[in-house]
This record gives sequence, C-alpha cells and structure tokens, in this order.
Amino acid sequence: MDDHLLPALSRRIFVAGLALGATWPAGARSAFPPLAPMLAREASPGMTPDGWLVSEKYDGVRALWDGSWLRFRSGRPVPAPDWFVALLPAQALDGELWLARGRFDALSATVRRESPRDEEWRQVRYMVFDLPRLEAPFEQRTAKLQMLLSRAGGLPLVAVGQQRMDDAAALARRMDEVVAAGGEGLMLHRADALYAAGRSNTLLKLKPVQDAEAIVVGHVPGRGRHMGRLGALRVRTDEGLEFRLGTGLSDLERERPPPLGAVVTYTYRGLTPAGLPRFASYLRVRE
Repeated sequence: MDDHLLPALSRRIFVAGLALGATWPAGARSAFPPLAPMLAREASPGMTPDGWLVSEKYDGVRALWDGSWLRFRSGRPVPAPDWFVALLPAQALDGELWLARGRFDALSATVRRESPRDEEWRQVRYMVFDLPRLEAPFEQRTAKLQMLLSRAGGLPLVAVGQQRMDDAAALARRMDEVVAAGGEGLMLHRADALYAAGRSNTLLKLKPVQDAEAIVVGHVPGRGRHMGRLGALRVRTDEGLEFRLGTGLSDLERERPPPLGAVVTYTYRGLTPAGLPRFASYLRVRE
C-alpha cells in the first residue's frame, strides 16, 4: 500500500470504530488532541467597526482541522471522504463546512452521514477563516491564510474574504446586502487580536435576529393540540438562567424532542430586565 494512503485509512478506521462504539486506548486518543475553538459573542447594534475585519457569517457546520483530523466543534471526527481530507494542508485550520445560503439542513445531513457519499461531498466547501495555531494578530493570520489557500488549488478549500468598514453606516449597508441575498449575517474579528479558545470579545457575530445556545434540562408536557407530546423545552443558559422554549418546534420534534443534556440553538430579540431572552424560539440541536 502507498504510504500516503495510510493516514487517510487510519482516519477511516477510527471514525468507523467510533460509529460502532469502539473503545480506544488513551494513548491513541491523546495523539490527536482536538483544537479548542474560538467562539463569538453578539455584536452590539450600531457598533463602530473601526479596528475590525468583517466577513459574511456562513450558515454551515463548524469544522476544525488539526493537521491530522477534521473534527466538529464537539471534537468528534467528521466522517469526510478520504479524498476530501487529503486536500487539506499540514497547517491547522478553522472554518465552516458549507453548501450554499439557505441549505444548512442538506449540509447537516451530508456531513453527519457515517458512510459519506462522494456525490454529496463534491458540493461541500470548507470556508476557512482562521489559522488557530499561528501566533499572530488576526490581520496577519488572514493574510497568511489567503496565501496558503491560493496555493492549495482552489475548491473545496476557500479562504473567507475579510474587509474593513469605514463606519457603522457602511457596516449596516453590508449587513443589508448579505441578508437580502439570503445570507445569515456578518462576523467581526478584531484585527489585532490573537486566536484564543473559548467565548471571546474579539470575535463577534452580527445578525438581524440574535441567537444563543442552552442545554435542555426538562420536557414540559403539551396542552390543547399538543396534548400527549412536548409542549416546550426547559433550557438552562451558561449563566444558569432557565426558561421555556415552546415556539419554533416542528411536529416531529414535539413527538421526538431533543434529549435531556442536548445543546440547542435558539433565536431571540433582546433581553428582559431579568436577563432572559425576549421572543425566544427554538432553532435546532447543536452538534
């Protein structure tokens, strides 16, 4: 067997083993430590973008490449085809697996299938926006990224474009353009900031509707037309606040609700004086 095929084969065996519930030696797992991602906070409406680099927010699935393994944000390996993984460079990458605007559900089905389908993966793009192991300000990291991926031969690797905005009005116009075209919103990176794992004030997301995540801690029985199935999810935020999510759930999700302990994404419009989200609506289960 050709030596260059061995890493890809090892990945396939490892992913297949996880799917079957295999137990792996601790040393084998620690040989490929997952990257800890940098996570965004909400941008304040009307913020001044001076000192920030702005890009489109892609509605995809977060994926981190550590040079050996492509993983979801959770750390679980992405069951990508060998040919896709073979196109990734030696440098660590952070980005989103993406199909197109408005096609999140189709993408999610593709990238979570334990037996990947080549015809589906041929449409997937890896929208890369950072080099997490490069100790340099973001502006330098993105310049290095553009140079790196320009040598990679193009698709499916795409370096996300970054641009400076003159003022809040320019930022608002760009936001309107992206949303009108079916996009989700914008991402803002502090140009002078280093990559830092965890929730960061130097990485912001700007969307027409805000979103956040919470853990499911209870199932509230339904009433009326929802009698006999889920009425609402009881969820808890990272800050320890609990509330109900009763809107946004499909009939199927009410029949088969996210289990206790699942992390869900919800949308909302501002906060109450008590810090609870206004008009909270269930969006989806986070991987």
